[in-house]
Amino acid sequence: MTQYQRLQPFKAISFDLDDTLYNNLPYVVHASEQLFELINRTYPAASVWDGAQWQQLKHHLFTLRPELAHDTSAARYAMLHQGLLHFGYSEIEASKGAQLGMACFHHHRSNFSVAPEVLQVLTQLGQHYPIVGITNGNVDAQRIGLNDVMQFVLHPGYGVRMKPHGDMFTLACRQLDIKPSQLLHIGDHPGSDVAGAKMAGCQSVWLNPCMQQRHKKAQTVLPHVEINQLDLLLRLL
Repeated sequence: MTQYQRLQPFKAISFDLDDTLYNNLPYVVHASEQLFELINRTYPAASVWDGAQWQQLKHHLFTLRPELAHDTSAARYAMLHQGLLHFGYSEIEASKGAQLGMACFHHHRSNFSVAPEVLQVLTQLGQHYPIVGITNGNVDAQRIGLNDVMQFVLHPGYGVRMKPHGDMFTLACRQLDIKPSQLLHIGDHPGSDVAGAKMAGCQSVWLNPCMQQRHKKAQTVLPHVEINQLDLLLRLL
């Protein structure tokens, strides 16, 4: 545990989810593979595109509809819908295909459980502080086993912007009825989590390496504390 700034008293703890509580990469990769297998099988005209071309379309849609950059599910739906239209499918076919694709992706994307040792850390912390989630992703917190250890989980979308924007930090503090300085946020990303939390007036703990076991470079905004494994948080009790 490395301390860069002295922690002040806090009243609640928030966690990023992806790559902080589990290695997110294999689940997203598998979900994407299953999604495009379904699309290519059901709408064969679209099979000429590879993943990079679908991603190009999604990023093009960001320029047309900037709000999609803050909602991963809406962005993926728009990408599928627009892509199927591009390949000559009707509006009804494209809408149905996008809905089928999203159902497939969401099923596989959250088809896992958070490791028992991580849940144990959250449970022990939760005996002393309210625990909440703040994520830029779209994982189903209930399906992966977080409902019993977190009071609520916030996701972006519907006008709520992704971290590092302060929207979700502010919303969490409002729901917890605390000041921003009384929220301690734990996450793996030096920008979204560390800088985002501190710009919102919260305190931050940086998990480095993340659950992918990748070390990330610090940015200009340093956390209050840096840890290399989650159970070190129990020393804060």
